[in-house]
Amino acid sequence: MADTAVDEKEQQTEEAQTDDKTQAQSAELTDVEQTGDTGEQGSIDILLDMNIPVMASIGETKIPIRRLLQLAPGSVLELDKPIEAPADLYLKGTKFAAGKVVVVDGQFAIRIEQISGLGNTNEENAEA
Repeated sequence: MADTAVDEKEQQTEEAQTDDKTQAQSAELTDVEQTGDTGEQGSIDILLDMNIPVMASIGETKIPIRRLLQLAPGSVLELDKPIEAPADLYLKGTKFAAGKVVVVDGQFAIRIEQISGLGNTNEENAEA
């Protein structure tokens, strides 16, 4: 009885798909037993070696479009953070750390002062 209901449902689905001029075919999948041994393919090393983009933010501002269109070389935009405030680090739009902007070999860098969720900074660790 259940098979009849399933067959009717499949037939209705096929008719609806034919009406939309889209044809779909059923696929029969076989069950596969999962084994505990994944061998070399289960290695996490490939993930650990992947590069992911990290974004640093030193502040934000909001300006009217009129002002945006007036920007030119030499224009200055004031940001919402004081200079002593830490820069925020983001992974895929989620803040994960904060730190001080420094220069290393002529390039900007961030010295991590706090990792989100850990609740402690290097200064607190030095005091302990």
